[in-house]
Amino acid sequence: REVRLVQGTHLCSGRVEIQHGITWHTVCDADFDLQDAEVVCRQLGCGIPAKVLGGSGSGPIWADVFECHGKETHLSQCAVSSWNRAVCSHGHDAGVICNGEDLDGTVRLSGESGCEGQLEVQYQHTWSKVLLDSWSIREASVACRQLGCGSAVRIYSSSLSGTGDTDVCLTGYQCSGTESHLVNCNAPDTVNCSSSPYVSIVCSSESLRLVGDEGGCAGRLEVFHQGSWGTVCDDSWDLNDAQVVCRQLQCGTALRFTSFGPGNGSIWLGKVGCVGNESSLWDCPSAQWRQHDCGHEKDVGVVCSGM
Repeated sequence: REVRLVQGTHLCSGRVEIQHGITWHTVCDADFDLQDAEVVCRQLGCGIPAKVLGGSGSGPIWADVFECHGKETHLSQCAVSSWNRAVCSHGHDAGVICNGEDLDGTVRLSGESGCEGQLEVQYQHTWSKVLLDSWSIREASVACRQLGCGSAVRIYSSSLSGTGDTDVCLTGYQCSGTESHLVNCNAPDTVNCSSSPYVSIVCSSESLRLVGDEGGCAGRLEVFHQGSWGTVCDDSWDLNDAQVVCRQLQCGTALRFTSFGPGNGSIWLGKVGCVGNESSLWDCPSAQWRQHDCGHEKDVGVVCSGM
């Protein structure tokens, strides 16, 4: 089973989630102890657990109780209690803070807002600035996603500031833009900081919108990707997909999906396949960005209840 920690302050902290098929499940904190947390931290390359804590997520809950000894390298190697299936609510989701022996790629922004400011990346146990010369909207998209700040809206240059530990800067990052963490991109090069501009980014949680209704709860679906808004093809689209969009936009439930006319720009997504209980469209499987055979006449629209 794949494991991840979500909504923490860095890659090695957050609510525990397990992937089953294409769906991520939260884990009930009933009997989830340091031995179980030790396996999770080891599997993620995050050292040893510093703390086990509770959380509150959404979506399906993994009810089986793990009985790890603490020496396993993967959660799938742990025994599962065959008699003790927890009755759990999302007020009792398990969370873990690992000590983070391997925190390379952890990011932070030095501005007043947690989602805007000069970028700093932890690499080889040092916080460093990033040179603007090789940074693009693709890398910024990964950093914003990692910060839990939605999509990258803007990149701009800034002079040396912030709280970086040394005069060593990073350059040479190359991401596709779909990675969940900078550690999944190539390893950067370390260089001496110079008079070159440094990267600052602006992220926005407004990564989805419905265009066509003043209230924002009905209209053509548009997603923000690589610095621009684009549309979604209606291939394979159904009411389950619309339900996730309405939930993510806090627009109640999906009433129907229909056409609100053709959009313009890129058609970013196609073949979306939500189950319907996901909290975000980004949790649903889909074709790769721009991988479709659609024209704008197939741009999908959604009508939500608005409550």
